[in-house]
Amino acid sequence: MDGPDSPDEFNPFKGLPIFGDLGKLFSQQASSTWETARQFAVALATDSLSEPNVDPADRIALGELARVAELHVANVTGLSITRAGQTASIVPVTRAQWATATLDAYRDLLEPIGSVSSRTEDEETPTDPAQAMFGQIMKMIGPVMMSMTAGSMVGNLARRSLGQYDLPIPRDGSELMVVPANIDALADEWSLDPSDLRLWVCLSELTHHAVLSIPHVRQRIDELLADYVRGFEADPDALESRLSDLDLANADSLSGLQSVLGDPEVILGAVQSPAQRVLLPQITALVTVIAGYVDWTMDSIGRGLIGSYQRLSEALRRRRVTAEAADRFIERMFGLELSQDQYDRGAAFASGVVERAGAEGLARLWRSARELPTPAEVDAPGLWLARIDLPE
Repeated sequence: MDGPDSPDEFNPFKGLPIFGDLGKLFSQQASSTWETARQFAVALATDSLSEPNVDPADRIALGELARVAELHVANVTGLSITRAGQTASIVPVTRAQWATATLDAYRDLLEPIGSVSSRTEDEETPTDPAQAMFGQIMKMIGPVMMSMTAGSMVGNLARRSLGQYDLPIPRDGSELMVVPANIDALADEWSLDPSDLRLWVCLSELTHHAVLSIPHVRQRIDELLADYVRGFEADPDALESRLSDLDLANADSLSGLQSVLGDPEVILGAVQSPAQRVLLPQITALVTVIAGYVDWTMDSIGRGLIGSYQRLSEALRRRRVTAEAADRFIERMFGLELSQDQYDRGAAFASGVVERAGAEGLARLWRSARELPTPAEVDAPGLWLARIDLPE
């Protein structure tokens, strides 16, 4: 018989046959959220199949291309690709390795989102039995659903990403991951020259790394993204409203339950807050300018270095704005607006600055935090140039 302190006394799945084993699973997994997330990420990234190690010939070829790219990026940008005394290096990895490293890199951003649904736990205990039951459900399934959501988002990215800066989020270290399997798959799909594509990826990764390693740029992005993910407000009624129409004692409800639990926005209960709407233009402005600068740098280098550069750049710029829904979901969770309009906006800013002040004027972007453009200045490069030339 269950005593007053028995775990089953507080088990909202008690008496519901389809939830008995599920409840035990959730309880067991709650203490290993990130290991579960890693398993989901790797399984999705690899289709649960064993991956071959990176071919040593790929390592050698990418190393040679990286040295060429490094010289050109340093020459055109004037930025250092050295961090903490270590020069950046291109490291080819498998999809599983990319997923594992990326989940660790994004953990500080994902954890606050995962805690949204539990933020109402300390509020007054609901008197409505149904509300109390749903509260217990969220306590039990929250950690596991966060694991599934985080793992699936990163796993999906691992199947598509060419390097580690497909999302412009700073990372620690000087080893820049690229995924040869994804590069080769893209080359086949779009009939692109594989060697040219690999050089393009090296140039892109090193340029992003040079910009995102600038201390005040990294600090600003880190602060904005951290504030954004902490700004989600909990919607405790999200899950309840979706489950209210299900007959949880009926096994036929499993299909409906699967649909509900497959919606990460419902499970996370994360609703954009007014504070986030204030932050969004600032985040968008910064990543837009970075994208515009990287594209300008790539054009400056690539046109004279890569034989098929025009074809490559057109294909890759189309590809990056046709991402799948899973990729768009993680962008929204982090407050990143990476639409075609934003890429065009960044390109217009970079070209507008260069027309007025040359490449030297564009390089002023990274001199100090004061030089980072405001959202309004992204659309008016002349105003930005006028402001930064004013005496401090």
